[in-house]
Amino acid sequence: MITNERDFILEEELLLVRHSGEIPEVALHASLHYLCDDAEGPRFILGDEELGALQDAVLERYREIILRDLDVANRDRSLFRGIKRALHNWYRFARFSEKIGVPYEEFQASAAQALLTFLQQELADVRSGTRTSSVNCSAEALVTFALALGTDLTAQSDDWASLCEPAV
Repeated sequence: MITNERDFILEEELLLVRHSGEIPEVALHASLHYLCDDAEGPRFILGDEELGALQDAVLERYREIILRDLDVANRDRSLFRGIKRALHNWYRFARFSEKIGVPYEEFQASAAQALLTFLQQELADVRSGTRTSSVNCSAEALVTFALALGTDLTAQSDDWASLCEPAV
């Protein structure tokens, strides 16, 4: 509940971070600079709860964009960036979570399931001839991503590698 000017300013910055672009940490650093250091900003000293809310917004945005790019329903939409981007955002998310001391195993399991679901549907669609593959990374990168998510693709269908881009 917004009760004063400080709360209003913090809420605006929270929304900016939460709905930021592809790298929410950049938005967080910009917000922290504005809130705390910018001569034209409010020059706040943030409490743990206030900083935590901004950090949570970063994590939530990362979760959103990772799952967006692991959702087969988004494959033909302009917002879709593909598995390659999900992989990069996963590493950013994990690194940021570790940096601020927040466990991420629950989301890791959700992301792993989303990846497996994506690959199963993608493989079925490619096999049926209804589409070409939208997997935009190499098989090696995909295996590495899956392992980072705690799942082993070699235990899955042996055809998933056919969806991948050739290694360069």
